[in-house]
Amino acid sequence: MSAIAPERTGATMQAIGESQTIRLAPNYWPFVVPALVVVGAVIVFPWAFTLWMSVNRWTLGQSRSFAGMENYLRLASDPRFWESLVHTLTYTSLSVAAPMFFGTVAALIFDARFPLRGLLRGVFVMPMMATPVAVALVWTMMFHPQLGVLNYLLSLIGIPAQEWIFNAKTVIPSLVAVETWQWTPLVMLIVLGGLASVPREPFESAEIDGANAWQQFRYLTLPMIAPFLMIALIIRTIDALKSFDIIYAMTQGGPGTASETINIYLYNTAFSYYDIGYGSAIAVVFFIVIVALSFILLMLRQRSQWIDAEGK
Repeated sequence: MSAIAPERTGATMQAIGESQTIRLAPNYWPFVVPALVVVGAVIVFPWAFTLWMSVNRWTLGQSRSFAGMENYLRLASDPRFWESLVHTLTYTSLSVAAPMFFGTVAALIFDARFPLRGLLRGVFVMPMMATPVAVALVWTMMFHPQLGVLNYLLSLIGIPAQEWIFNAKTVIPSLVAVETWQWTPLVMLIVLGGLASVPREPFESAEIDGANAWQQFRYLTLPMIAPFLMIALIIRTIDALKSFDIIYAMTQGGPGTASETINIYLYNTAFSYYDIGYGSAIAVVFFIVIVALSFILLMLRQRSQWIDAEGK
């Protein structure tokens, strides 16, 4: 009896331990399921519904019918769609290149030490804090051919008045100027953060070796801040591709269709002409374009990391 009791006691304790282990095993599903529900409701369902609408012939106020690939084939022969695609790529390219250049120059300036540097930094980033619609309304008044302050300033130096956003040839550069004015501070802050992390020892060695300011920037500063420039490039590209508020508030795609990007064309198709099926097809194709550009940018980002690793 005495020999059996310890065995039973040990088996009982082992069973209790196993039950406690099973009972105390962590269960993460209660935390994961709410997130999955939110993602499904906010992201997955809208895109699935958009895909479903894109294969239907659906105009508000009329009956819906299955169209298959008809809407996508219609895109291929739609000159207005291709025109809006060219406008989108042009607007995006200029709206990325200009802030990248001026933001980098501004970061190099504000990285130097001079009086009132902190105050001027704060003033420089103020446009970024304004809402895009308010910025668009202010710049629309400034661009006015007769009453705008810009043409008044040009008249002081003998330059004739410009039509700015009221001319098909200058509307996109004018919109890019507004985009550059507002988002150059963002690039400046990103690059300035990169400059703050750059060590000073290589520059001291370069000065001893006789390198001038351009050589130091070209062979030292630029490679060191390249990852930060790539981050700024990705952010600006995404922002420029999805730009809608400034363009719509200032021109609504005009004059004519001179500034009509894919976002504006999609909006007009779906909510002005009520062609929901065709508008959904435009949204799907535009999403594919964004994914392709994002993939290219991420590949460039990965390549810059490889180059940085090899340099180390």
